[in-house]
Amino acid sequence: MKLNFQNRIAFYYLIATSAISLLVFGFIYFIVKSTVYESLDKNLTFEANKHLLEIAVEEDTVFFTHKKEWEEIEHREVQINPVFLQLMGLRGQVMDKSPNLKGDSLVMNQSASIDEHYDTKLNNRPIRQVHIEIQENGKTRGYIVAALPLEASIMVLSNLMKTLLILFPISTLLLFFISRYLAGKSIAPIATIINTTNSITKNNLDERVALPPHRDEIYELSTSINGLLDRIGEAMEREKQFTSDASHELRTPLASLRGTLEVLVRKKRNIEDYEEKIHDSLNEVDRMSKIVEQLLFLARNSQNKPYKEQGKAPVTVLVDEILGRHQKLIKDRKLSVSLNADQSGDHMVPYYYGNLILDNVVNNAIKYSRYRGKVEINIKEEGGKYHCYIKDEGIGIKEEDLSSIFNPFFRSQPLDHKEINGNGLGLSIVKKAADAIGADINIKSQFGAWTSVCIRFS
Repeated sequence: MKLNFQNRIAFYYLIATSAISLLVFGFIYFIVKSTVYESLDKNLTFEANKHLLEIAVEEDTVFFTHKKEWEEIEHREVQINPVFLQLMGLRGQVMDKSPNLKGDSLVMNQSASIDEHYDTKLNNRPIRQVHIEIQENGKTRGYIVAALPLEASIMVLSNLMKTLLILFPISTLLLFFISRYLAGKSIAPIATIINTTNSITKNNLDERVALPPHRDEIYELSTSINGLLDRIGEAMEREKQFTSDASHELRTPLASLRGTLEVLVRKKRNIEDYEEKIHDSLNEVDRMSKIVEQLLFLARNSQNKPYKEQGKAPVTVLVDEILGRHQKLIKDRKLSVSLNADQSGDHMVPYYYGNLILDNVVNNAIKYSRYRGKVEINIKEEGGKYHCYIKDEGIGIKEEDLSSIFNPFFRSQPLDHKEINGNGLGLSIVKKAADAIGADINIKSQFGAWTSVCIRFS
């Protein structure tokens, strides 16, 4: 059976309430029945014991002593709920009976014990009956049998049963519609969420699901969906940024590469010209590869492997490796590079992010240093933090440009140093990598004199 969510909730609620209603109705019926029979049995016992005092015993015969008074009462009054009485001998023979029995006789159930109440029939009419012993001087002389009609009680119980049987399906049907209505009211916010999420496309990704006033499960669901939309929006924005940056930054090297190749095929050249142009083309290819790699890092930084799961290395070891990789450039520029570290040089930092930060900063210090300049690297502990200072004697950065140096593709005074390769992505990568591991970057500079970068590792 396929039911929608609203009807399914109503159906489950209906099953539970129907079961409870059935138990309650059954409990009511059996309580009423027990009360009616208890009242009947109490009256029967009372009547039997009361008339036990109006019995006389003569030899082997027992009889009622006030029978004529009963007959007069029977003539004067109409008994609505008569009590039938009958005296019986030890062998079950009828010795005397109340006038209201007339030609009928009560049949004593021999298997029933003394003072046990049971149902039987009198002239095909249901009665409740009991018998107790007639004793004289400690000897049993017979039995007095008392009975009451059951028709009125059975009619009351029958009417109660019919009423409950009619009420049960009616109440069940009403409960279904009520529970269906309440279920519809309860899931109305979900319908709103579905409509809102269905209306969101890439063109209106900034829309969000309205939060309900109460902090319940629906509120948590709405918050989760909004969080998911935020993440999807950020991913799409990164994709747009990557596409835009890649198309902008790759256009220039591709145009340069195309121009070089066109010049190369325009006429026959000697082998030295071919080698020179091919080297120029390879440099452009390397430049494009580096740009793509850096753009991918910036676009997918949040998807990188968590740094806590990465390997670690001492700061000094990382700096030493980086200086080794840039040894050729250091020699070409005849730079004087010094590395000083105290015991904090052994401080462990995440290898991937630490290498990314230090490599970009050291590379900038080397690239932008003046010919025969100095690069000083000092690693030390200050205030419980591990600091790495990298200072160069280079062209410096204008004070007004310091606030923009972490923006992607920003380069301070690029036309003044066109001979230095760069795309303005290095410090953006440094900033994102530092944020990823909780490190701080602080840059100071004096234009035309020096630049100092302080990296503080936690």
